[in-house]
Amino acid sequence: MSLAMAGDIELGRAAFAQRAWSEAYERLSHADADALAADDLVSLATSAYMVGRMDIFLEILERSHHAYLDEDDLPQAARCAFYLGVNLAILGEGARASGWFGRGQRLVERHGADCAEQGYMLLPAAMQQLMTGQYADAESNAVVAVECGERFGDRDLLALALHIRGQTLIKQARTEEGLILLDEAMLAVTADEVSPIISGVVYCGVIAGCEEAYDVRRAQEWTEALTRWCEEQPELVAFTGRCLSHRAGLMQLRGAWAEALEEADRARERCEQGMNLAAAGLALYQQGEVHRLQGDFAAAEAAYRDANRYGHEPQPGLSLLRLGQGDEEAAASSIRRVLGETIEPLLRTRLLPAHTEIALAVGDATAARCAADELSAIAADYDIVMLRAIAANVQGMVALAEEDPSTALVSLRAARATWQELDAPYETARTRVLIGLACRALGDEDTAVLELEEATTMFEHLGALPDLIRVEALVGRATADTHGLTPRELEVLRLVAAGKTNRDIAAELVVSEHTVARHVQNIFAKLRVSSRTAATAFAFEHHLV
Repeated sequence: MSLAMAGDIELGRAAFAQRAWSEAYERLSHADADALAADDLVSLATSAYMVGRMDIFLEILERSHHAYLDEDDLPQAARCAFYLGVNLAILGEGARASGWFGRGQRLVERHGADCAEQGYMLLPAAMQQLMTGQYADAESNAVVAVECGERFGDRDLLALALHIRGQTLIKQARTEEGLILLDEAMLAVTADEVSPIISGVVYCGVIAGCEEAYDVRRAQEWTEALTRWCEEQPELVAFTGRCLSHRAGLMQLRGAWAEALEEADRARERCEQGMNLAAAGLALYQQGEVHRLQGDFAAAEAAYRDANRYGHEPQPGLSLLRLGQGDEEAAASSIRRVLGETIEPLLRTRLLPAHTEIALAVGDATAARCAADELSAIAADYDIVMLRAIAANVQGMVALAEEDPSTALVSLRAARATWQELDAPYETARTRVLIGLACRALGDEDTAVLELEEATTMFEHLGALPDLIRVEALVGRATADTHGLTPRELEVLRLVAAGKTNRDIAAELVVSEHTVARHVQNIFAKLRVSSRTAATAFAFEHHLV
């Protein structure tokens, strides 16, 4: 081996230890393949993974597998086979993944002695069982893998197995037990006791488990930890897209929609770079959701279509988009279809609120009541605060449709208290609208107006144009004399007619420029004009200024 090559290997090892992934990849790549020991090949493969080169990762890891075989290190060769199988399965190459899992199992059996790799070989079955609803079997395999990890002091195996077992418990409505195991899995990760790839896998898996269990605070805490972990590795590509996607979801819930859009777009770019198309599809779906809530239906439809192209089911967003576009039949058909395909209770909770809303819109009170009751039953089984709020909101909506406003108010006030506690402004505003309608039905117009006006303010701040239009109509502010314009749109039109720019108007009304732009677009559509000049002329001609 030349001195230069030996120098590259030593520098590559040092860069790897410092998590300087690009330098580690470049240095170790320069060395001749025959000069790298099996452990160095694993470091090279890991570096390739961390900079988003999944193709190189798989190629080098396969060479690592053979290098360990040459060294007669069957356990390490089996471990490489496990990682190859898992990543090929993620890429959708099921047959090749199965082949590697089979080879890994055969190597463990050939080794004969008790080893940590026996635990790794249980995880593919556990993951498959988790995906197919065989939760008890998945938990049994995970439990044995946890014991194996503890017995051999293998931190990677222990973290992986704990987080898989935690996910199986959540699926079985043993939510608190499952979340505690997810927290335990994170202890080794945050203490830097786990290898780089497994750290990222467990971070993302734990956050996904928290999101599935509707535990917003836990999800936020671990997302902040994942963000710090990513920021400590400036050259990192892998996992950064998932991190940005988790952040986008939390931003949307908190009402920071513009930031959520930007974060989701960056998440999509990073996921595409890292060849994680499934995660890119999720980021595109998140973009579609924000666009839909803002009333940019064309952008929402494009995002949903792209999400579907990447393999992410664009529901219930697409059904709600169709409802917003006035195509109630298409909305009802699509939400019924996806609900009919979905068996898992927690996944159904993502669809049942939309199904209820659409069923009420098409006049199917029976379907709405059935959906609301099913959602409440699931919420009772899982005993999750946020899920109970969603169920209470839906129950209130249905009770209102059934002309039982007193019952509706009990549910809706409980839901609003939770939304406010979770700092979820959009959900709070939507619930306020229903409370206002219930008060109006009971003859309490003063409270109804207060609730509806507060919802109007919140929707306006968020830029939730479709909701804003609906609630302003409920307040009774839009009249024929204003040609269908809401009071805020009329106010914006008068400022446009005065020659104000969008920035000037935003400053005067204390709203965002984005909100002003939406108002201007809506004014153009309602007045059937295509420019500010034409809108100004219309305003003067019809005495609107």
